[in-house]
Amino acid sequence: MGRLGVKTDYEELRNAQILENKARLASLGLQKTVAELRSIRSKPQSEKRKHNKVDYFSTPLRRSSRLKGNSSELNSCDTAPLAKRKLGLFDEGDDEDDIEKRPANAPLLRVKDGLMLRLTPEALARRCTSKDRGTLYDPYLGICCHFCRQKKLCGEEDCKRCGDSDMDQPCLGKTDCSICHSSQGVLCRGCLKVRYGEEMEDVRANKEWICPHCTEEKGINPYWICNSSLCLKKRKMAPTGIAIFRARKMGHKSVAHLLMDQLQGAVKG
Repeated sequence: MGRLGVKTDYEELRNAQILENKARLASLGLQKTVAELRSIRSKPQSEKRKHNKVDYFSTPLRRSSRLKGNSSELNSCDTAPLAKRKLGLFDEGDDEDDIEKRPANAPLLRVKDGLMLRLTPEALARRCTSKDRGTLYDPYLGICCHFCRQKKLCGEEDCKRCGDSDMDQPCLGKTDCSICHSSQGVLCRGCLKVRYGEEMEDVRANKEWICPHCTEEKGINPYWICNSSLCLKKRKMAPTGIAIFRARKMGHKSVAHLLMDQLQGAVKG
C-alpha cells in the first residue's frame, strides 16, 4: 500500500509537462479566447428568420419575349412586313375549326403583327448543303419528321416553303399521307429511303401515297410495320437503332424490309 502512494518518475514528468503547457497557453492568451467561444456557444440560438409568403396571384406574370412575338430572338430569321399571319395564336373571333384542313407537309404558320419570318442570307446559303435530312434546324419554319424527329428545313433547292418562307406551299422535302394527313405521315428524304426504301420523287408523283403507319394500320401490306421508335414501343418492340448497314448486308432494301422478313420468318417458324 505504501508503494501506491508514491508518485513515479513518469507521473512527475507528466504533471510538469501539463503545467508547462498551461503556462504556455496563458502566455498566448488562448485560454481567454476558448472561454469566450464557450460563452458564445452556450447562449440560446436566436429564432429562425421568418419569410413572408408572396402572393403570386397579385404579381404580374412574366412572359418570355419569344412567346410575346419578339422577332429579335427568332432562330436564323429576319422580319419583313407581309400578309395577315401570326405565330401559333389566333385572333379574337378566329375559330380553329374554321381553318381548312391542310396537308401535314404544309402546316399553317401565322405570325403576329403582320410580320413574316424570313431566313437570313447565311441560313439560305447553308440550307441546301444536305439534301437528305436538311442542314438548318428551325423550330418555327421546320416540319418535324416522324422518324428522326428533327425539325429541319428541307434541302430541296426549289422548295418555296423552306426557301422563300411561303407558308401556303408544301415542303418538298417532307411527305404527306393521303389517308391520315397527320404528323405520323411526315418523313424526310433520308428517313424515307433508309428506313422504308422509298424515293422522295416517287412519293411526290404519287398523290395516293400512303405512309408506313397507315399501311400497317390498314393491313395493306402483310408484315409491314412502321419502324419508328414511337411505333415500335407501342408494339412492345425495342427500337432497331442504326440497322441499315445490317439490312443492306443481308440484301434488304431498307430497315422496314429487314423487319418484314424477320416477322414473316417468326410467324412461319
